[in-house]
Amino acid sequence: MTAVLFDMDGVLVDSEDYWVAFEEDELLPDAVPHTEIDLAETSGMNFREIYDYLDAEYGTAISREEWIDRFDEMARTVYTERVSLLPGLRELLADLRERGVTVAVVSSSPHDWIGLVLDRFDLVDAFDAVVSADDIDGASKPAPDVYEYAAATVDAEPDDCVAVEDSENGITAGHRAGMAVVAYRVVAHGDIDRSRADVVADDPAELREAVRSLVQ
Repeated sequence: MTAVLFDMDGVLVDSEDYWVAFEEDELLPDAVPHTEIDLAETSGMNFREIYDYLDAEYGTAISREEWIDRFDEMARTVYTERVSLLPGLRELLADLRERGVTVAVVSSSPHDWIGLVLDRFDLVDAFDAVVSADDIDGASKPAPDVYEYAAATVDAEPDDCVAVEDSENGITAGHRAGMAVVAYRVVAHGDIDRSRADVVADDPAELREAVRSLVQ
């Protein structure tokens, strides 16, 4: 494998716990007050596309502008004050780059949110590329578009890439792009379908070992 492509939320940082609580307890009750939403439906999708999906499927009680503003406000709190970095990530990135493996961030989050994380943890120079779903004129995860675009960005064939993901939609996107997929089990997601992953890692040490084994 010549490239490892890391999702951000739930993989690089433990933000999913905060996002799940925010969506379940605050945002979704206001946006779709009469519907019980399974977050597995939308986890891993771009937050703007989540609104469009909910509006089309269920109808929404708040405007798209309010939805975006509330997400953006929460993002700045989550990424600058609350999240922690995946244990051992710096060492893993250094090891991969020593082996000549390209490393990239591939996220449904917008670039300014990704930048908050990279700046806070001094990771701006740790990745060879940073790809956001905002970069593409296509569907976000679970569609393969963003991973296909990321492979082209780092000049690698999809079947020569490893995607590291935590959500069902992200796992599906990497699989549909033809990549090997490492699924990182995040408690916040519950019992989602991880069957499309090549390896399921239950903790940071297993994740690091899985990635290293796939690039050998």
